[in-house]
Amino acid sequence: MTVRAVLGSKGHQVISVSPDTKLSAAIKILTERRIGAVMVMSGQKIDGILSERDIVRVLGERGAGVLEEPVRGVMTSKVITCHESDTVSAIMEVMTSGKFRHLPVVDNDRIVGLISIGDVVKWRVAEFEREQEALQDYIKTA
Repeated sequence: MTVRAVLGSKGHQVISVSPDTKLSAAIKILTERRIGAVMVMSGQKIDGILSERDIVRVLGERGAGVLEEPVRGVMTSKVITCHESDTVSAIMEVMTSGKFRHLPVVDNDRIVGLISIGDVVKWRVAEFEREQEALQDYIKTA
């Protein structure tokens, strides 16, 4: 299975903020949307990604005053991406080895989706259930 299949069922919506957005405003977006990360973008260019982990880390290091600072000082600027043609197994490995939970999907240098580890786990569980049903049907007809 590929990332394209996961995005096909999940959707291609990507929530983003500008690098100048205050951290408090970005946190509000995360809370309202019930998501764990937002892309930080200047137009169509990926500047970084801001995750819950980034926020917890900076709050622990610098305290609540950081909430009024722009996300550019908090975000992860080295963003690893994947492509729609990548396999689910491959992105699971990338996420596990990199110890991050969100992976932007790009196509022709344009972001087309964002995959979370939760999306991957949900997809894999559904895949295993489909395989189990197919095996049970096979056994019944044998």
